[in-house]
Amino acid sequence: MSVNGKKVLHMDRNPYYGGESASITPLEDLYKRFKIPGAPPASMGRGRDWNVDLIPKFLMANGQLVKMLLYTEVTRYLDFKVTEGSFVYKGGKIYKVPSTEAEALASSLMGLFEKRRFRKFLVYVANFDEKDARTFEGIDPKKTPMREVYKKFDLGQDVIDFTGHALALYRTDDYLDQPCCETINRIKLYSESLARYGKSPYLYPLYGLGELPQGFARLSAIYGGTYMLNKPIEEIIVQNGKVIGVKSEGEIARCKQLICDPSYVKDRVEKVGQVIRVICILSHPIKNTNDANSCQIIIPQNQVNRKSDIYVCMISSAHNVAAQGKYIAIVSTTVETKEPEKEIRPALELLEPIEQKFVSISDLLVPKDLGTESQIFISRTYDATTHFETTCDDIKDIYKRMTGSEFDFEEMKRKKNDIYGED
Repeated sequence: MSVNGKKVLHMDRNPYYGGESASITPLEDLYKRFKIPGAPPASMGRGRDWNVDLIPKFLMANGQLVKMLLYTEVTRYLDFKVTEGSFVYKGGKIYKVPSTEAEALASSLMGLFEKRRFRKFLVYVANFDEKDARTFEGIDPKKTPMREVYKKFDLGQDVIDFTGHALALYRTDDYLDQPCCETINRIKLYSESLARYGKSPYLYPLYGLGELPQGFARLSAIYGGTYMLNKPIEEIIVQNGKVIGVKSEGEIARCKQLICDPSYVKDRVEKVGQVIRVICILSHPIKNTNDANSCQIIIPQNQVNRKSDIYVCMISSAHNVAAQGKYIAIVSTTVETKEPEKEIRPALELLEPIEQKFVSISDLLVPKDLGTESQIFISRTYDATTHFETTCDDIKDIYKRMTGSEFDFEEMKRKKNDIYGED
């Protein structure tokens, strides 16, 4: 919005950047936040060495957030590392998600004939182009359900599981009966992200995800945006159904449009579910991951008789988010029963022994309306996915509702050149 020439005032009731998705430092603050009695044990090292994300996410190397960061040059303020591996859970064990043809052929996830069929399928996906009907091979991307595409390549249930959940990154199996175009594009995104760096398709910023909002705040400041932390919001002032200002500490900041997360407008959002997240501190890498210092593990719902997947994100001192020799693994999933902690047991078993756990259960909130009347635009709560794609969709959606036009990466680039001049 700042790059677009709008006057932006950013107020946050918290003393830190990032709201729900902040990185908490020092470690003492995390203990306080989760009401864990006593101080962290000496074995945890210096409290200041920790930056613990409250919400685990990785960035797809070729995904929307990376494009936003590159176009806005917020990348100047951040350093990224490639995540070392992506794993998938099958029959109680974890296997590396095959990321190249060679790995696919060597993987013990599939039998020999299955591998050949899977390879054929990957070649098809790589060549697929929505604009070129010659690449369809009799499939109608807008009509043929994904189930049919799997059938065409004669792929078995296990392969379907890991393709849909570890490559296309769906949380449930609803996608099987939807037109295949979206799924094929998701698998393409995965492959292209992987092609950029080779080890895995995911990137993670040094010092934690809390660096992202700080980077965007700096960009906004270059364009005249103002940022206020520790600013309590007393009231959102609405006149004739339209927002006109925000009251804080007795003063009113006047505005034409307002963007906020659900926690600021409890009466304008509704609950659509819950997410459980468990932050685990470990003194060892996760077993069977080849001692990776960062990885993602996906537990497809079929493997544990659930409707939605369980995710594990693991990072470590290599990312400047933990003390030397320590690892942070965060488990997350959509809650399905009355006993959420029981639901994530299969994931916790992969992490044993666990030194300390921090459990949170949060409501998934979505705005009740589009905000076009009130001009109050509300974001959706972060979901259980471990990448930022759904969050970026939400940002682009808010942008469109506010401006009436689609968010255009190229446009963003041009506006920047106007201020900085051409390179």
